[in-house]
This record gives sequence, C-alpha cells and structure tokens, in this order.
Amino acid sequence: MALTTQVGDVKVTLVRETLQGVSADGLYVDPEPAVFDANRDWLCPEFMDESGELPLSIHALVLESQGQIIMVDTCIGNRPIDMIPQMSNLGSGFLDELAAAGYEPEDIDVVLCTHLHFDHVGWNTVLVDGQWVPTFPNARYLFNRTEYEYWDSGAEGAAITFGDAVRPVLEAGLADLVDSDHAVTDEIRLEPTPGHTPGHVSVGISSSGQQAVITGDLVHHPVQFVAPEWVMTADDDPDRASATRVAFRERYGDSGILIFGTHFAGPSCGHLSHTDGRWTFTAHH
Repeated sequence: MALTTQVGDVKVTLVRETLQGVSADGLYVDPEPAVFDANRDWLCPEFMDESGELPLSIHALVLESQGQIIMVDTCIGNRPIDMIPQMSNLGSGFLDELAAAGYEPEDIDVVLCTHLHFDHVGWNTVLVDGQWVPTFPNARYLFNRTEYEYWDSGAEGAAITFGDAVRPVLEAGLADLVDSDHAVTDEIRLEPTPGHTPGHVSVGISSSGQQAVITGDLVHHPVQFVAPEWVMTADDDPDRASATRVAFRERYGDSGILIFGTHFAGPSCGHLSHTDGRWTFTAHH
C-alpha cells in the first residue's frame, strides 16, 4: 500500500519494497541499550517493537514536481545479494507496488540515488536476456559525481551491485553525473550530506511555503537523532557521518520541516523536536 504526503505542490508517494526487523547490534557498532530504554515512549511501537527489534524499511519515494516524476532511490531489485539471502531474488513485487501507486516504469522522468549502496540502486536495472538494462527507459538517472567516481575506481564497501545496477545505466547513455547541490526542479534540490559515503546527498523539497527533506542514509533509524555518534556498520567515514548527523539535527530540529527517513518504518516521515533536553521524532500521519 503506497502512502502519499503533500508538501506544498509536491506529491510524495512512498513505495515500499521490504520491511524487516533488525537487531540494534546488526545495524550499529556498540549501540547502548540504555538509549533505547530512555526513549521507549516515542520509539514504540512505530520504530521499535516490544522485543527491542528495529523495523528497517527499504522503499522509494516518488515525487511529482513541476510536471516531472522523480524517483528517489530504487531499493534492492530482483537479483542475488551476496551473503544476504533475505534480500536476494525478491521478484517483481516492487514494480507491482509502483504500478498500484499509479506509475509505470515508462512514466518516470528522473531517477535520483542518494548514494550507490546496493539497497538504493537495485531497480535501476532489470535482467533482460542475460543483460542488465535500465528499468526506467525514459528517465535521466542522476548520480553524484564524487560518489560515482569513488565506486567506479574500485572502492570496497556496500556498493556491491555497482557493476550491474549502476555502470550499465551510464553505458546506456541515461546517466548524468551531478554536483552535490544540483537542482532537479525549482522545488527539488540535492543537499550534500557526506560521511556514510563520500558523495552521499539528501534531497530538499521546498514548495508553496512548505519544506521537507529526504535523509538518505545519513540516519537509518530515528534513534540516531538521539545518538548521532553511533556508527552504522556501513558508514564509510564514521567521524564525518557523525558530524553530518549533528549538523542535520541542528538544522532541522524544531524547524517544523517534514523529515522523510529513507529507512524509517510507518509513513517514514515526521518531525524532529528538542524539548526539555530530549530529542524526539514524532511520526506524521
């Protein structure tokens, strides 16, 4: 079931591929249980279940802005993912969900990847007659230049599907390498948020006096707004990632700006507040 939110004139539709529970230890290096206990009042039940598992959503956000249909991140796709069987060979469920939300692959005008880890680029391509070809034939795919060049140089990390989900798009002539502050439309602009990966970007939305931001992987779970120093297991530069989270928190906390978490459960969006010395994230319904 797709979820739709309006930000000014921009329609934002969440299309979910998977929602799976993960342990805090599976997501973070040395997480502190006391932090979860102290924030149980707002984490449960949306962002943590009674057993302490954390729901991790993998979804795309489809934006309609000034006549353009823009997909932010393309999930895992239908492919084997080495050593992660629960994320392998997922079938066409995501494309079915996309169609149910009213979008066919041919409708997408822009594909925008916040970074190039495997769970953000998967549906960039589909396997046709043994070849990986672009899924969205009428789209321009936007990759941050620093990000693309980093992984293209052979860097190791979670961009394990670069060779079949990213490079074929460039070879097909459908990719543009863009700067970290690239404007997609007058309402949609990239924001540099490096650390999780070198060229990681978030996506700012500003329309008719309303604002929102899509985090990408600068946070994976709202608890990191409380503990921005926690290292996520796939962070490329943990110190830089932590500094980015602190800066993001200072910029968007108590701002009233709607925050879309790229891996957040539920409606995936909400507001960040700092009250009585506590950071809390309240889901927007």
